[in-house]
Amino acid sequence: MKKIFKTAVSVIIIVLIWQACSVVPLTGRKQLSLVPESEMISMSLTSYGDFLKENALSTDKANTAMVKQVGSDISAAVIKYFADNSLSSRLQGYQWEFSLVKNDTTVNAWCMPGGKVVVYSGLLPVTKDRNGLAVVMSHEIAHAVARHGNERMSQEMLAQFGSVALSEMIKNKPQETQTIFNGAYGIGAQVGVLLPFSREHELEADKLGLIFMAMAGYDPQTAVPFWERMAAMGGAKPPEFLSTHPSDATRIARIKAALPEAMTYYKK
Repeated sequence: MKKIFKTAVSVIIIVLIWQACSVVPLTGRKQLSLVPESEMISMSLTSYGDFLKENALSTDKANTAMVKQVGSDISAAVIKYFADNSLSSRLQGYQWEFSLVKNDTTVNAWCMPGGKVVVYSGLLPVTKDRNGLAVVMSHEIAHAVARHGNERMSQEMLAQFGSVALSEMIKNKPQETQTIFNGAYGIGAQVGVLLPFSREHELEADKLGLIFMAMAGYDPQTAVPFWERMAAMGGAKPPEFLSTHPSDATRIARIKAALPEAMTYYKK
């Protein structure tokens, strides 16, 4: 009887996981999305609000305006593409916002589900101009609209609680769920930056980002020199098989391979 019960539970879990699979736009990759996107957006708004309470916005008007303009261009292109391909429902609940945070020592940017984008001022010397900034912002926006965060959180919740318990976990234990969200995104009192995505997610966001920036009128070819500048910054890095990020050489090679497709979307 126990064996039959375990088998039945396993079948239920497999069916639930299969039903929870969705497809990433443009790449066609199947992904696990167990958490309702509305819940992801709700949790991101909470974390984003907490982050802004602890981190000061930049007072540099010119750079702030540049971040907002580049973000607006890319998000408009994404919205149009999704609308043209009957995918607008994937962006339901998005309230785009682009913030430049005063932090000259952090070379980073991120985008949460729902379209909350943060760029750190320490990134701007590396991006150098609007095209370089578009490389990063389109990459981070790609993570969000491809629902990589949902995928990562789904995997974490599945590992901790099992798929059968997910709906009850979200409904009856909101604080625990928020904690898992914050852990998946690395949102904490100290840094408030995203934890590294998997190598698969990073490379997928690179490709999608190239296409999105091209759609927005930014030259995707500038992604190669940007990542070369990032690589030149150096620092101790583990071998690729020990890291969640692709090696610099792999990333640049894959970007070069994706450029011909991205350039078909580029109009100066």
